[in-house]
Amino acid sequence: MNHRTPDGAALLDRLRAALTRYVILPSPEATDAVTLWIAATHAQPAWAHAPRLVIRGPEKRCGKSRLLDVVEATCHNPFITVNSSSAAVYRSITEDPPTMLVDEADTIFGPKADGNEDLRGLLNAGHQRNRPAKRYDAATNRVESIPTFAMAALAGIGAMPDTIEDRAVVVRMRRRAPGETAAPYRHRRDRPPLRDLATDLNRWLRTDLPALEAAEPCMPVEDRAADTWEPLVIVADRAGESWPDRARTAALALTAEADDSGQSSIRMRLLTACRTAFGSDTALPTAVLLERLRSDPESEWADHGPSGLTAMKLGTMLREYDIRSGNIRFPNGMQAKGYQRGDFADAWARYCPSLGPVPEADVVPIERENRPSRPSLVTAGQSGTAPIAGTA
Repeated sequence: MNHRTPDGAALLDRLRAALTRYVILPSPEATDAVTLWIAATHAQPAWAHAPRLVIRGPEKRCGKSRLLDVVEATCHNPFITVNSSSAAVYRSITEDPPTMLVDEADTIFGPKADGNEDLRGLLNAGHQRNRPAKRYDAATNRVESIPTFAMAALAGIGAMPDTIEDRAVVVRMRRRAPGETAAPYRHRRDRPPLRDLATDLNRWLRTDLPALEAAEPCMPVEDRAADTWEPLVIVADRAGESWPDRARTAALALTAEADDSGQSSIRMRLLTACRTAFGSDTALPTAVLLERLRSDPESEWADHGPSGLTAMKLGTMLREYDIRSGNIRFPNGMQAKGYQRGDFADAWARYCPSLGPVPEADVVPIERENRPSRPSLVTAGQSGTAPIAGTA
């Protein structure tokens, strides 16, 4: 966008200063991200996606609720969902939606969750436009389409479900260290000036919603992360000065932090573990692969089920990636059910890219399309590789 509003950067600076006055955030990048997320709530009609803000900590007293207080005071039309019926929450969402605020979100998604199916559905569906909830109205004998699109901030202990965090700016709060201080927040005293700041943000961003909607910024991240961060980057670009660079730095930093958090699915963790277990071997009997997976005392596979990970469970999870065991003849003449390293290559490249490329020399190509209906016998080590460990 060519248009710049001179007051934009100053408004973001004021908002950031308010955040750091009352809250100790984990990093400058997290502070910039929260600042931009709050500002983006004031232009929700312009966005194609409604990013979530996940505020989580490992324990109580990490500042989660205090940060949510400041978000409530500065965001667009805050709607606190506590003690609100599902019908009231759904009916509050219009073409110009409120900002949904969910405290103690771990009680909605965690092991203590009781009910709240409608709210969970709204939070999962409302990230993208044109994902309405369908409800049957018995009075009119008709099916209603109820909008779900709205930005939402969720605070709680521990990680949120992947369906939430994958669509969110995730801020990991910590308890204050000795020497870290923050001003006390008093609702009656401190909220009014923050609401004045919210009014200024709204006035700034509402002046040209069509330009915000048409913006196509250069994004430092891809796919769903780009969908999540795009509104924040657009706001930063509109503000100018140092904010465009800071927004992109924050996107890279927090996205990398999320990727390193270990919140991947159990199947992806199994893929990663299999790559470690294979080492440089071209093929492994199923029994040897299982033994290697279960031998790591810090892994989850020894305790996966009553007797640890079994061949059946292994096969079921790997089948989702089109990886199947087969009859293999090993260099010592032994025949056994096992897995070829080459069968993992595509899945490793697609789902475990941070581990680096799969070495070409270690891959034995398998032609899946021409497999006969009866189990075929594949000879391991045909490319001059060493005998397979565990088969001698």
